[in-house]
Amino acid sequence: MTRHDVLIVGAGPVGLALALALRDSGLDVAIADVRPADAIADDPRILALAYGTRLTLERLGVWSALPATPIRSIHVSQQGGFGRTIIQAHDHDLPALGYVVSAGALGAALRRSVESTPAIHFLDATEVTTRQAADQQVRVGLRNTRDNTTHSFEAHLVACAEGGLQGGSNDVAERDYGQHALIATVTLAHDHHQRAFERFTTTGPLALLPHGDQYALVHGVAADQADALLALDDDAYIAHLHARLGPRIRISALGARARYPLALRYRRTPVGPRTAWLGNAAQTLHPVAGQGFNLALRDVSTLATLIAEHPGDPGDPALLARYARGRKLDRYATMGFTDTLIRVFGSDVPLLRHLRGAGLLALDTVPPLRQFIARRMMFGARAWP
Repeated sequence: MTRHDVLIVGAGPVGLALALALRDSGLDVAIADVRPADAIADDPRILALAYGTRLTLERLGVWSALPATPIRSIHVSQQGGFGRTIIQAHDHDLPALGYVVSAGALGAALRRSVESTPAIHFLDATEVTTRQAADQQVRVGLRNTRDNTTHSFEAHLVACAEGGLQGGSNDVAERDYGQHALIATVTLAHDHHQRAFERFTTTGPLALLPHGDQYALVHGVAADQADALLALDDDAYIAHLHARLGPRIRISALGARARYPLALRYRRTPVGPRTAWLGNAAQTLHPVAGQGFNLALRDVSTLATLIAEHPGDPGDPALLARYARGRKLDRYATMGFTDTLIRVFGSDVPLLRHLRGAGLLALDTVPPLRQFIARRMMFGARAWP
């Protein structure tokens, strides 16, 4: 029977980042993914990377290969109410608050780096069919999706970083926001000057992220409105966006639109017997403020650091319990932050609208408060590094 120290399930950006973080650990690492090897480069999602995530990717040695667009400032406002705030990188002595990159480009860069590491083995087009933990190892059943052959092997630790988290079980908490995200690439009639926009409307948040010479659009709408908005022709949908964005943004062209449902789901504890869940397998957040992948990469960094500090058994229950305790504050604070934004800014109650405006005004006029929020968006609840 084949044996590895660590099996990573999922060769997306999160799983690949963990493999890369473990490359100097002396451990034998395998990565299993149900997709073929070249699928990662075709991932069309757009990721907002916090400045802290850039530092982690620099340590992993992949940052210089990424075609990332910097975010120099973020304009935050609400439709139909006063108050706005602008968060700027130069106020924090940083070159950028964050960066925008396609998930495909990030995944491809990570994959190239991992493939150059002999101690990491790829099991492409391979589905994990069973997982059974024992005292010293986890026995895993695998199926090759190309020829339907099956085999099994053992690992001391299984790190699950594949796919979205499904609700319906007792160990998973969830909140359905009743919203869908419409995503597209938009071209402006003017330069974006590397400024991102977060606009809160009564039907959901609307974000524009500078991506190359264009913007990546993430438009939160009520679930029952999504079909109607997708059915609009480009001119009509652009007019719909203009009515919500105000006069400062003029869109000249619109790319293909897609959508996905929005919900908060998270495992109450991200570990089990010789198992750790990371990224979307541990928590799926609303995309407001772009915190999902950044939180996932902090999961990866913490787990890899603990494994390096406690060589021997990477699936040791005490190590995994320490990991869960260490991630609790950041996980719950980040999930709470995004959830609160949606619940507070999604209401059209007049009193709340005035309170939101006052809050945005306070952020704009009280620099220490603005710095507090910005640093936690860039580095997480512990404001690391």
